[in-house]
Amino acid sequence: MLNVPDKRLALQAYEQILDEVLGARIQPGELLNERRLAEVLNMSRTPVRDALLMLEAEGLLLRQGRIGLQVKQMRIEDYMDALQVRLLLEPEVARLAAGRLAPDVITAITDQLNDILAQAGGGASLVDRGLVRDADEALHGALAEAAGNPQMAQIIRNLRRQTLMFDLRSVPERVDDTCHEHLAIVAAVRDGDGDRAAREMAAHLGRVRDSIIQRLSRR
Repeated sequence: MLNVPDKRLALQAYEQILDEVLGARIQPGELLNERRLAEVLNMSRTPVRDALLMLEAEGLLLRQGRIGLQVKQMRIEDYMDALQVRLLLEPEVARLAAGRLAPDVITAITDQLNDILAQAGGGASLVDRGLVRDADEALHGALAEAAGNPQMAQIIRNLRRQTLMFDLRSVPERVDDTCHEHLAIVAAVRDGDGDRAAREMAAHLGRVRDSIIQRLSRR
């Protein structure tokens, strides 16, 4: 079992590698070299190895025999499957979270979304994808935690990380709509209206799904 300092380093390595993957600085299909990652992160190989094992357990990395670990290439079928499960779980999460988010959390998320809308006013290409990802994580993560079911929160966290690996640059027109949909969810949760929060979440995820289907049908 890892001691506290080793566990802290492993979690630090985990977060840094995850950020590289979600930010597309480490590409889908790329093989990860443990020694090179340890050098880049300025750590020993032990916490890096533990971090890679955590990412493998979450399904974000795939073991390729003796070759090593490879960043999962998210197929559209994988994305749609994960989104379908999210559609089953997250409306209920939003319902349970209604009235439970602290005012400062609501304010912080609202400010993030408004910042993105301000950037989007100059064109979707100018929007910082990292900022979009952070705001998305802040909202969905806060709702999952506020719902009070740790197991459900973990399932949703894993599903969201898998869907985040899908290249959503293919639907840049969704940036503005996504922010408004998120703001509607936040407003319902802030007002303590669980039924409305559930409807807004279901509508949001349904529109994400439909936009992907529409884009694929035009190919």
